[in-house]
Amino acid sequence: MNKKWIALAIMAVVMAILTGCMYPEEQIAKNQIPYEDQINQVQNAVEQYQKDSGGLLPIKTTEEDTPIYQKYPIDFKKIVPKYLAEYPGNSFEAGGVFQYVLVNAETEPEVKLSDLRVAETIRDIRIRIGAQGYPPYKENIQDSVFSLDYSKIGFKDEPFAHSPFTGKDLPFVVTGDGQIYVDYRVDLMQLMQDEELDLKEGEDMRDYLVQNSFFVPAYSLPYTIDEKTNEPIFLLN
Repeated sequence: MNKKWIALAIMAVVMAILTGCMYPEEQIAKNQIPYEDQINQVQNAVEQYQKDSGGLLPIKTTEEDTPIYQKYPIDFKKIVPKYLAEYPGNSFEAGGVFQYVLVNAETEPEVKLSDLRVAETIRDIRIRIGAQGYPPYKENIQDSVFSLDYSKIGFKDEPFAHSPFTGKDLPFVVTGDGQIYVDYRVDLMQLMQDEELDLKEGEDMRDYLVQNSFFVPAYSLPYTIDEKTNEPIFLLN
């Protein structure tokens, strides 16, 4: 084989390797995008399933005390392939980062997304706390809600959750019983600045984040407005 053909052969191998390396990255990127058409397709499938089943919803069974924005995960096995050709590429079931869930399940079911990357960070924090044996509380934010001293559980930098609503980095908080949540107060303040909301003390403000958004504020505590300061606070029992 002459040098020309050897060079071409080597180039072909290199291109094949590069193509193989690039494809997974492109696929991963696609799996992290909340495509509106995919959400609409799932919405249509859910509505058709509900119509054909006499009002039932294609959801997985969860515990009674499951937080509201995690309570109604869509069970794609019930709608694929009859009502939906295939799993959405960005869904957890297809290797994506989003859990498809329903809100307003008992009135007008609407498809939304929950970003499971947040769950991974929370799991990491819990594992580190478990290894230490107790949460390293830093500051008391409100009643039994605290910030964490992450340096005491092995973090070099404070972990954050990327907000699907504002794109900002949101901190985590820990409750007195050791549960970890995303703190959405920054998002709620931004929402209050951008829109005129008819807020009442005692009302859960998170519903306003869900409106006109693809997402739900998963892994969060409820919030309400403090009418004295006009700022969002945790709505605690």
